[in-house]
Amino acid sequence: MSTFQAPKGTYDLTPPRSATFLAVREAIAAPLRDSGYGYIETPGFENVELFARGVGESTDIVTKEMYTLTTKGGDQLALRPEGTASVLRAALEANLHKAGNLPVKLWYSGSYYRYERPQAGRYRHFSQVGAEAIGTEDPVLDAELIILADQAYRSLGLRQFRILLNSLGDKECRPVYREALQTFLRDLDLDEETRRRIEINPLRVLDDKRADVQKQLTDAPKLRDYLCDACKAYHEEVRALLTAAGVVYEDDEKLVRGLDYYTRTTFEFVHDGLGSQSAVGGGGRYDGLSEMIGGPELPSVGWALGVDRTVLALEAEGIELDLPYATSVYAVPLGEEARRVLFGVVTGLRRAGIAADFAFGGRGLKGAMKSANRSGARYALVAGERDLAESVVQLKDMESGEQSAVPLTEVAAELAKRLG
Repeated sequence: MSTFQAPKGTYDLTPPRSATFLAVREAIAAPLRDSGYGYIETPGFENVELFARGVGESTDIVTKEMYTLTTKGGDQLALRPEGTASVLRAALEANLHKAGNLPVKLWYSGSYYRYERPQAGRYRHFSQVGAEAIGTEDPVLDAELIILADQAYRSLGLRQFRILLNSLGDKECRPVYREALQTFLRDLDLDEETRRRIEINPLRVLDDKRADVQKQLTDAPKLRDYLCDACKAYHEEVRALLTAAGVVYEDDEKLVRGLDYYTRTTFEFVHDGLGSQSAVGGGGRYDGLSEMIGGPELPSVGWALGVDRTVLALEAEGIELDLPYATSVYAVPLGEEARRVLFGVVTGLRRAGIAADFAFGGRGLKGAMKSANRSGARYALVAGERDLAESVVQLKDMESGEQSAVPLTEVAAELAKRLG
């Protein structure tokens, strides 16, 4: 009988590579935790209507990529294709916006699902860390989030990424631009599906990656020429705040992102070492999303950074993270009595906060020491009958090879001193 394999377009995270993914998640989350963002976790599936309304019925995510299912009770559910709509739904349901402390600042980490053609950097199951600041319209908040993402990437050692920045206008000026863009697009040679998109959300046509479409968009009206004075002033302040913080960005008037809910500030992090799947993360302001999903008016801004693609970006730059070994001490018992005693020592070390492992299975000294080497442990504890008769264990430095006898009662203190 053949063994099962992971579904097409998905992957398993196994040691040692999984340690890099954990380190990336931690690096992205750290500046958020230090900036007042609290952790939130939402279900892996939601009602289909949440994404249809929030993400947008014209988006590829909703029309082509969403995994949907019907429950035994007849409910229509979808595996979450992105995080923002779920986080905002949860915040509204918990009335976090009524606690009197706006913005509600939240961060999250989890898996998301889209039915896409699998390729390097694009999977049907992928991992993201995201941040949302709900309930406040303030260019300082937009700048804060971009700066925190930049800080996270730089803390990992990444340097070859770029930040693309644009403004999508608001409910006052975007309708005027929308009409001008629709008029322009209707005269182009486009397929029927793209023509339908013109009527639903013409900005999505600008995001079309096909060369024959992009060639026809050269003379398309520019959104920046239609921004109202308020949106222009808002965008200029975001730009000035980023510049003052030393964050380098590029203005990209074609950047619209793939979700319908964005307004004003929109941005994307791209890495040129990843080929066609160059976006490693992005986000923007979504002032109307709360009302789209049945909530009150709550201007908000957020982003999501792809853990998978960030790992690929690290590999593209040849960056190896300095990851601590999972084990500091490896115990090697020789004989049944030593197994009992050393396992008690290991248990005590763990309670003292020292990462320790054990040679399970009753292997001989040679095989157990090979396992100690592979574990990356800095020290090995070896004990046989003679050692126990003297109430000592042999403490071996795995780097220098030096070995010394340490009284059983002093093992934890000696290791704590040596490991700092």
